[in-house]
Amino acid sequence: MKNTPLFDEAGTLYQQTHVACWDSIAQKRDTWRGMGRWYHRRLAEIYRYLVNPNQRVLEIGCGTGNLLASLRPSRGVGIDFSPEMIARAKKDHPEFEYHQADAHDLTGIEGQFDVVILSDTVNDLWDVQRVLEQARQFCAPHTRLILNFYSHVWQLPLAIAQSLNLAAPMLRQNWLTREDIDNMLRLAGFESIRATQEVLWPLPLGGLADRYLVKLWPFRGLALSNFVIARPTPQPAPSGQPSVSVVIAARNEAGNIKSIFERVPKMGSWTEIVFVEGHSRDNTYEAIEQEIPLHPQTPSLIFRQPGIGKADAIRLGFEKASGDILMILDADLTVPPEDLPRFYDAIVSGKGEFINGVRLVYPMEKEAMRTLNFIGNKLFSMAFSWLLGQPIKDTLCGTKVMWRDDYAKIAANRSYFGDFDPFGDYDLIFGAAKLNRKIIDLPIRYRDRTYGTTNISRWKHGVLLLRMVAFAANRIKFV
Repeated sequence: MKNTPLFDEAGTLYQQTHVACWDSIAQKRDTWRGMGRWYHRRLAEIYRYLVNPNQRVLEIGCGTGNLLASLRPSRGVGIDFSPEMIARAKKDHPEFEYHQADAHDLTGIEGQFDVVILSDTVNDLWDVQRVLEQARQFCAPHTRLILNFYSHVWQLPLAIAQSLNLAAPMLRQNWLTREDIDNMLRLAGFESIRATQEVLWPLPLGGLADRYLVKLWPFRGLALSNFVIARPTPQPAPSGQPSVSVVIAARNEAGNIKSIFERVPKMGSWTEIVFVEGHSRDNTYEAIEQEIPLHPQTPSLIFRQPGIGKADAIRLGFEKASGDILMILDADLTVPPEDLPRFYDAIVSGKGEFINGVRLVYPMEKEAMRTLNFIGNKLFSMAFSWLLGQPIKDTLCGTKVMWRDDYAKIAANRSYFGDFDPFGDYDLIFGAAKLNRKIIDLPIRYRDRTYGTTNISRWKHGVLLLRMVAFAANRIKFV
């Protein structure tokens, strides 16, 4: 059977012309730098934020391999159709693996990767959808595809820079919009998670403009580069049911322990309850000890919290938990345990990778949340949605669900944000966003507390949360 040609006559000419162009650019860069070095330096900074070290990284359109090398991957693979580019990549960064191949046909490349990068590559492609479909074969469910591409508003400035020999010559570009890319990602089996605009001043002394101004209106509309982060479109859950650990921080909650055992549903292959008791003034610890033998069908663990604060308790519980999925349930039962299967279904189906409970959609029972707390939560949710680039309607709902493997990565990278969150909610949301996980809000009906009083100090903790938002802005938004 005759092989189907990769391109028609027009496509073949297009590729030949582009290979020759990039070969000449590679040769030119041996003695010429132009003004693009500040732009590429800024791109590398952004990618180092988006891609943690020691991951398996594939770059399609790797050029001379400088961006790939800057990410310090555990396995780095670069692909480029220009033999001159590949020759320089092998010389400059011989520790990585390189293939001279056309991005439209990558059948000879093997393996799966944690991150697949197309940096300023889609601008030059003959068939963007086909290349994205080729990239799909290297993706596991956790893989993140990261693209950056020029904004159309820079078409004239770049043309002027090229005419003055300040920028590398480019052939006719695709000049795709973010909507174009989102559509082609869907067609190729991907789902966009978030998008940002980057690089306002691709020249010296661009720190203020590129870190801060480009993230603000109206400057973000003038950015040079669009970034899009995507994941493979979720597939139906495989056979087999993941196990669940429900972690409960319990302080002065003795009156709720019996109801917790009676109401927490069985989920997945098995469900365990992990209690962490935190210096209660009542008999919470003893109540848990008494209930455990009365429910032999429910695997249960109890630990005394060594430190203080809910975050400290949850971290201990997560460390001791053995389920594939980790759930947080507040011991005050203001979030009904009967709602937990919804969280389970959302994460197992792949609709989200971090499921965040939301109390601010349905009307609340009269005493469930004080008015000032409600207003504060609304304001924090607006700030977080802007910071993370994903909608977050409620930042402090106690019920959050994630995969244990993802939590291990969040914990390993905790020093990036600091360790001053007494609740643990921000720590987990920040961490999930840093991993580029798909965050999904799940509305629940928030109930009145039936036993005890809240452990939250409205003003003291509110000021602390404001400090955390400001700190996170420099770690997430203004990088």
